[in-house]
Amino acid sequence: MALATRLDRLGTETAFAVSLAAAEWAAQGNRVYPFHLGDINLATPENIVEAMNRAIADGKTGYCPAAGVPALRAALAENIGGDRGMELHPENIVVQTGGKPVITKFVQTLVNPGEGVLFPNPGYPIYESQVEYYGATPLPYRYTETPTGFAIDLDQIRELAPNATALIYNNLQNPLGCESSAEEMQAIADIAIEHDLWVLSDEAYFEMRYAGESVSIASLPGMAERTVILYTFSKKFAMTGWRLGCAAAPLDVAQMIAKINTNDESCTNHFVQEAGVEALRDPSGSDALLTELQVRRDAAAGAIATIPGITCATPDSTFYLFPNVTEAMQLTGFDDVSEFATAALHETGVSFCTRRHFGRPLPGEDQQYIRFAYSGISAPDISEGLGKLGDWIGSTS
Repeated sequence: MALATRLDRLGTETAFAVSLAAAEWAAQGNRVYPFHLGDINLATPENIVEAMNRAIADGKTGYCPAAGVPALRAALAENIGGDRGMELHPENIVVQTGGKPVITKFVQTLVNPGEGVLFPNPGYPIYESQVEYYGATPLPYRYTETPTGFAIDLDQIRELAPNATALIYNNLQNPLGCESSAEEMQAIADIAIEHDLWVLSDEAYFEMRYAGESVSIASLPGMAERTVILYTFSKKFAMTGWRLGCAAAPLDVAQMIAKINTNDESCTNHFVQEAGVEALRDPSGSDALLTELQVRRDAAAGAIATIPGITCATPDSTFYLFPNVTEAMQLTGFDDVSEFATAALHETGVSFCTRRHFGRPLPGEDQQYIRFAYSGISAPDISEGLGKLGDWIGSTS
């Protein structure tokens, strides 16, 4: 007996493999500084927890509508639409068990086997996994490093777009931490309109910013009718394990995603949805979370700036830094970034993901990068851990 052959095309979120290696090293009595996983070690705001407990006590523990309870759909339509200058209705909202299911249901709903899907690389690895799993043609597009961060290779997208049905766009990007300029976002929209592409706008980090103002590509002219917005409570409200998010989509697409819900998980936990209503009603607890994350960003960026052979722009959004470590690897005698990461863990306790955890490297890449997530480690530990990393690299140069 054999497993289904499509499983050969199913990827994974490889940051969890780094977590396992870090846990094994810690279990041997070693200190670990966890920069590898984009989890948040801060408490969910108390009013949200209390709302969930009330909902459980009130018996909201049974089945509920596949598309979500009406109160949450209405609150999400108002919140997402208001923040993005768009008109959304509850019917456009389909509640999900987190943001990740929106990716797979976007592909299931809008892409046939063999059709092309553009997606960022480096990018969230589940894009590549789901595109390949459902038999679509992967069309990864690259980023180029700039003095202020990273920019999308628009020429490459223009070259690939005629072969695509859909485009995945992650502004405020994981793992790069970068965001599009207004000109870059408009260029992406123009390409999508010209080639009649469906767009998945992954906006998991839309509210996770320390300066400036977020803009959704769905709000640009001609884009609302072709764009599905991925929204999640995980980041803004430190609710990663609660598994609550939604797709905000054109009506016909929303109806099909809700139908997949019925076939898949039936519904999202009712009591968790009630907590989501409270989160949107009173989001004040998220302010302290963002303040703390900015403290951590500044600590990480400041420490990285002192490490020999590492350069890194400081983004205004997300909770990731994506340093160039090409020279640092040369100083330490490594030409393989995975070996460099393992040595760093064993020599300093600093655990991080590498560029290879975010999609297969594309032809012509000659620079080496790693990702630091600072959402799950305190500012003092950030400074201490990165100080040890700097001492190790400096001692070998």
